[in-house]
This record gives sequence, C-alpha cells and structure tokens, in this order.
Amino acid sequence: MHLLLTGATGFLGYRTLEHFAHSNEITRITAVGRSIKPSHQVNHPKVTYCLGDLSEERFVSHLFDDVDVVVHAAALSSPWGEPSHFHTANVLPMQHLIKNVQEKNIKRFVYISTPSMYFDGNDRINIRETDPLPKRFINAYATTKRQAERLLEHSELPFISLRPRALTGRGDTVIMPRLIRAYDEGRLKIIGNGKNVVDLTSVANVVDAIELSINAPETSLGKHYNITNGEPVLLWQKIDLILSSLGKTLTPKKIPYPLVKTIAQAMELRSKWTHQREPALTVYGVGTLAKSFTMDISLAREHLGYVPRVSTDEAIQEFVNWYMHHGSH
Repeated sequence: MHLLLTGATGFLGYRTLEHFAHSNEITRITAVGRSIKPSHQVNHPKVTYCLGDLSEERFVSHLFDDVDVVVHAAALSSPWGEPSHFHTANVLPMQHLIKNVQEKNIKRFVYISTPSMYFDGNDRINIRETDPLPKRFINAYATTKRQAERLLEHSELPFISLRPRALTGRGDTVIMPRLIRAYDEGRLKIIGNGKNVVDLTSVANVVDAIELSINAPETSLGKHYNITNGEPVLLWQKIDLILSSLGKTLTPKKIPYPLVKTIAQAMELRSKWTHQREPALTVYGVGTLAKSFTMDISLAREHLGYVPRVSTDEAIQEFVNWYMHHGSH
C-alpha cells in the first residue's frame, strides 16, 4: 500500500512516518513537508521525502502516483496570525488534495483536524462530536480547520477526520517546549484556581488512531472523531510534573483568570492595531491554561476500535527523556 503523508516533518507527522515505515502493510511512503529538522527525519528505504508547498496546486498534482491512502496532517497551527495565512495553509491544500484525489481511486483519506473549534472560553466537560459548535470560532486556526472539514464533508471521498487534543510525547516541539520557555522567561503563572481538568493525548495513541482509521470498516467513514487519552488530568499538576522532572519549580502563586483575560484582550487589540507579532498573551492561550476542557471519545472507541495504550504520565516521561537530550538545544 502506498501512503501519502502530509505534514510528515512536524511532530505528529514524524511519529506517524516512523511508525508506518516499520509497518508490513505499507510498502511505500511519500512524505510531504516544507523542511526537515534532523531530529525529525526518518531514513528508511520505503520513505521518499517530497518538499514543497501544498497551497500550490502544481506541487500537489505531482504527488499522486498510485497512492492508496492519504493522511493529511499538515497545518498552520497557531493561536495568532493573519487569517489569510491560515486560509492558504489550511483551506487551499485541502481543496487541492480533494481535487487531485477525486480523480484517483483511493482507499482512505484520513484528516488530522482539531478540537480547537469546540473552544468557547468556558469550562467544557465531555464534549461530544455532535455538540453544537460556537457561533464564532476563537481564532483563524479553528475557523480554517472547520472550513477544511466542511470541504471533506461535501466531497465524495472515503474520509475519516480526527480531532486529537493536546499532543505530548517524544518529539514535541510545540506545546510543552512553549510552556517551558514561558517558565524560563518568568512568564508562567497559574491562571485561575489551578484545578482545571483537561485531556492530554499521547502522540503514540494518535498514531494508533490513524492506523485504525486506515483500516476501519466503511460504516465508520464520513465522521469526525475525538481522540484523547480518555483520562482527564489536572493540567497544572501535570505542568508541575514536567517542570520538576527538569529540575524547575512552579511557583504556587495564582493569578485571577478575569484579570489575565482582560490583559490578553488588550494585548490582542494592540497587536491588531499595530500589525505586530503574536502578543505574549492571547485569549485562547489563557483559556487553555485556565479552563477545563475534556472530550468524550466513545465514538472513536465504538467505530474505530480505539483504545488509548500509552498513559498521560508515560507520554510525559517520554517527552521529558527526549527533551533532556534533544529538545532543549
């Protein structure tokens, strides 16, 4: 089976590529990305890297040589930025992929979406895929990821879309390193009461979900699936665990959420008016640290046979071990 994997040079893409390079079922992998970091490169006879920009249709049209399965993990994921940049990175590639895939007879199209579209600034517990989405999404990232999902819904493709929450584990250059950097710069404080409960997800479990999606029965197609570890945790307890594993101590001092949210709103306004870079605080960023956010994964368990294998603490330990050797450079 020939697998086309986009976003192959990112965190999830790299771990997915590594896994499928050693799968007997997959004989060839076209690994698409923009640029490769040595720490996230997979050297294997099955793997051919194809570097380029998925927003360019000519580049996309050259990728489909006897492809059986597409895993589309590429995205611009950030809480801040120009809406047009997110459209170019998250909507256009989906349009190009759908157009080129529809002409081929592919077996499965697996899309890595996001649960960011559920976020509305409030505590949300046990969110289901069928729950109504907010009238307005929190940012351009969530907006364009939902637009890309809708493109799939209106296509004829045999698709499955996954919404994995807060990935952690070996190779994470995004979530945990960002928190560690904020701590090192003296910017990380507990926001709210510090008792908010969230889902974190082992990247290995998401790779399992991708594999299950490729092989899932036809009755599971055309749906969106929440993917988490299925064990909500106290967020600040886990942040403390990561920091203490790295010899750092989180100060127990707490800042009221309404105060930080107001500051974030002011910073966002200023950045918008002056066309500046991402502000130090965003409403979304503050909300993810202060609010409870958990998702129901019974649909994935039922339709995909998804069972989280790697616990949250195991994923955190895996991240810490990797970060001490690679990630902190």
